[in-house]
Amino acid sequence: MPSKQALNPPKGECTQCWLHAYDSRAQHKHLKPREDCPACVDHMNNGHGNMIVGADR
Repeated sequence: MPSKQALNPPKGECTQCWLHAYDSRAQHKHLKPREDCPACVDHMNNGHGNMIVGADR
C-alpha cells in the first residue's frame, strides 16, 4: 500500500508524478530492468492534464 505521503501531494503538484516518485518501487514493480513505465512515458508526452492538486481550471 502506498504511503500517506505518496497519496497526498501538496497543492500545485501532480498526483501521478507524486505517486510514482514517492511509491516508485511499488508502482514500477511490474517492469523489467531498464523498461520504461508506460504510464510515466504517456504522462511525460501528454502532460499533467487535470491531475494538478488545487489547480483552478
